[in-house]
Amino acid sequence: MYRIYFNMATRERRAAILENDKVVELLIERSVEKRIVGNVYKGRVVNVLPGMQAAFVDIGRDKNAFLYRDDLLSFQQLSLTDEEKKKKNISEFVKKGEELLVQVTKEGFGTKGPRLSGVVSFPGKFVVYMPNGNYIGVSRKIRSEEERTRLHKLGEELTENEEGLIIRTVCEGATPEDIEEDIRILRGFWKDTWKEKKEDKPPALIHQDTGLMERIVRDFSLDLVDAVYIDNFYDYKRIVDLLGEHRKDKLHFYQGKENIFSAFGIDKELDKALRQQVWLKNGAYLMIDQTEALTVIDVNTGKFIGKSDLQDTIKRTNIEASKEIARQLRLRDISGIIIIDFIDMKSERDQIDVLNYFKNALENDRTKTNVLGITGLGLVEMTRKKIRQNLQDSLSKVCPTCKGKGSVLSNEAQAFHVERLLWEYRGMDHEALVLELPPHISQVLRGNKDEHLKRLEEALHYRILIFENREMTEQQYEIPFLGSLEEAKNKLERLRKEH
Repeated sequence: MYRIYFNMATRERRAAILENDKVVELLIERSVEKRIVGNVYKGRVVNVLPGMQAAFVDIGRDKNAFLYRDDLLSFQQLSLTDEEKKKKNISEFVKKGEELLVQVTKEGFGTKGPRLSGVVSFPGKFVVYMPNGNYIGVSRKIRSEEERTRLHKLGEELTENEEGLIIRTVCEGATPEDIEEDIRILRGFWKDTWKEKKEDKPPALIHQDTGLMERIVRDFSLDLVDAVYIDNFYDYKRIVDLLGEHRKDKLHFYQGKENIFSAFGIDKELDKALRQQVWLKNGAYLMIDQTEALTVIDVNTGKFIGKSDLQDTIKRTNIEASKEIARQLRLRDISGIIIIDFIDMKSERDQIDVLNYFKNALENDRTKTNVLGITGLGLVEMTRKKIRQNLQDSLSKVCPTCKGKGSVLSNEAQAFHVERLLWEYRGMDHEALVLELPPHISQVLRGNKDEHLKRLEEALHYRILIFENREMTEQQYEIPFLGSLEEAKNKLERLRKEH
């Protein structure tokens, strides 16, 4: 069962989703950020690249969005065999200057523009409605073939013209009336939207996707939610309107003075989600290294020594780690290529058990995952679909000192770098210079009892007056003055008084 907490009282709007009393998702929306996933645009094709099977589309953003061939084709055309697809070039379907109705499926990241789909869709409570999808799909999580057949047939009966549907898991056991009402609302919404916007010239925004609160309320069945807490009365009333008065018993307006995330311990989880090391209950731990290209997760036994044989200890540690890794992927919203280095297991049976346990732990993830299996080196390879910035990128920035490397030069390396710089001033006309640098680097440059500094001055034929600036960061130094020895001493004195 789930509990949902909304922190909506400040400009940064946040939501936390708890599953079995553990935070599994943290979603953040800021007013300064313009989230565009789900937005529908009328765009204009500015370039078609047959070699990349992609088109670039102007949707009115800073960067042109890109549309792959397979994302452009309708579901009907996507049913072509792989061999037939290879023969189809994107230039057969779209031309430069053409107007297209598209939907954003992925935010732009770094130098990349947003990613688009040519199939527009709108999620409701029971179905995902596609005005021109021409396809009926049923959630794979519905296992009963009899129920799948019933829902597929019902979908065909309820759609009109070129409409398409994806029937969601929550439809299992739902009445035709419930599903029909959902389709009717979504169909009416799109007809009204398109009627109002269809004459707009590209690039034009046709539909703005709903906000954080509406998306979560839409995506979660209240039958699976124990309680919803929210700290803003306007938004509380909005949820009551969305869900109806009969659901009001599950909705709670939080009025405490302490921030709602702090009061319920969620901020602590948020802090932990930015750490590299994650401890498990049994004393083992994970090391999570996120890079732009991929994420590597290493499992370590740590303090866990077990109570029986070594292989049993390893298997139990890996199983415990599987559960936590699945949670961390959702919590941190890690996406892309992920490599997991479980502790080596000699037994092939143990490997299969741990892999199956991990796959089961991923089943509640709302983002698409794909576990590829175990490599010859014993590593688990998987992918997780990227939709938005991960939590680390949303809440942190590149360290200005280490430039994102996670480390800085040692004290000795920094001192030697400064020393090489000083050699470039050899033979200058000035008697002295003032050197400003952090104290711990100064100590290395000076040497024991200033012995190295004296030798350096003799070799370079000028005096070096050092000002130790405690406010300077790593790898920072400055030469604020060059001149006569007397003037250099005066400059050094002024620096000491200023600090």
